[in-house]
Amino acid sequence: MTENELGKILKEMYENAPAGYQVANIHLFGVKYSSIILNNNFKATDIIRASGINQSYATEVSKGIKLAKYVVPK
Repeated sequence: MTENELGKILKEMYENAPAGYQVANIHLFGVKYSSIILNNNFKATDIIRASGINQSYATEVSKGIKLAKYVVPK
């Protein structure tokens, strides 16, 4: 999977999130795709750039990646 493909997935998750849950979906993206991101040494900033959402959300993707050690998506 490429950074562009991840960016597309992130954009869809962000845009399809219920009102008030956009940031939670960004965290969820980080959790779900952390192994792909880490194994390929992708940067959150590059994935955010590919998604087209606000660059400030790169921090939220990083938080999700870190949370992946402790949580499992339902």
